[in-house]
Amino acid sequence: MTTDNNTTVFVSGATGFIALHIVNDLLKAGYKVIGSGRSQEKNNSLLKKFNNNPRLSMEIVEDIAAPNAFDEVFKKHGKEIKIVLHTASPFHFQTTNFERDLLTPAVNGTKSILEAIKKYAAETVEKVVVTSSTAALVDPTDMGNANLVITEKSWNKDTWESCQANAVAAYCGSKKFAERTAWDFLKENQGNVKFTLSTINPGYVFGPQMFADSLKISVNTSSGIISGLICSKVGDKFYNNCGPFIDVRDVSKAHLVAIEKPECAGQRLVLSEGLFCSQGVVDILNEEFPQLNGKIAIGEPRSGPSFLEKNSCKFDNSKTKNLLGFKFYNFKDCIIDTAVQMLEVQIKN
Repeated sequence: MTTDNNTTVFVSGATGFIALHIVNDLLKAGYKVIGSGRSQEKNNSLLKKFNNNPRLSMEIVEDIAAPNAFDEVFKKHGKEIKIVLHTASPFHFQTTNFERDLLTPAVNGTKSILEAIKKYAAETVEKVVVTSSTAALVDPTDMGNANLVITEKSWNKDTWESCQANAVAAYCGSKKFAERTAWDFLKENQGNVKFTLSTINPGYVFGPQMFADSLKISVNTSSGIISGLICSKVGDKFYNNCGPFIDVRDVSKAHLVAIEKPECAGQRLVLSEGLFCSQGVVDILNEEFPQLNGKIAIGEPRSGPSFLEKNSCKFDNSKTKNLLGFKFYNFKDCIIDTAVQMLEVQIKN
């Protein structure tokens, strides 16, 4: 991938699991990157990780849910930013105030970044990519419907009220409403902005961290499933999480293809390389890592495929795969690469 080297990309939430890979891929492809992080400390840490690359700079956006959260960034850099990748959104389940902690920040963050573009960069920004989720396509109840096939046209059917049943439903709802906000904004502001919009809708995102030392601080919610199983004990029972999966390296690559391939404009790109369940992860850990075999949970070996057949909806993202035109990491390689890094960090600690 080559660029004219004058193209500036703004990445919101640049310190996140997916975003760090995106920043790395953008820099390798010759883009100039402006990222946002929540504090000077986080921003300095990121800049240091990228060896203070002169093509990378950082701005502080303390709270994406605050009104006009991105105004200062676009006031300052709006005339140079051509591409916006909006990756910042809350992803955790540690709350009972779903509206305050999940729904409102996700929607407001999307709204405020698009409003800032309209105010300060309407003539400059040409492409916007919003990092959404398969959670915007299907609600948690339908996730378990084995007769359902989800495609790029599917939408989570929960309402603002019904998605507040629990934290998982609220997170899924937050992705739906944030994505809807983006598409609605574009429709309503057709004459006021010139950018095209694409969304990236990944399933559970596994794969190695961009920088292994990130694991010492915290682990993203999806990768937490793998670290939990690595730390399990023989005989432990575990919850058999299941759903579509994708490798973080493919999620990052998809963001770059989305900005470079004109056919991706106006599309929802659903990232899944098939279904996974925790049992499948445990099987790989026990088979591929002699140091874990006999020390961690076993569950019911090789029962994963039949479990998924009965307990998960299906995904047909053939349209996305054709548009993107590259092969995704398979499940085994993705899990092995994730676990190798986790075990190295564990051993070093």
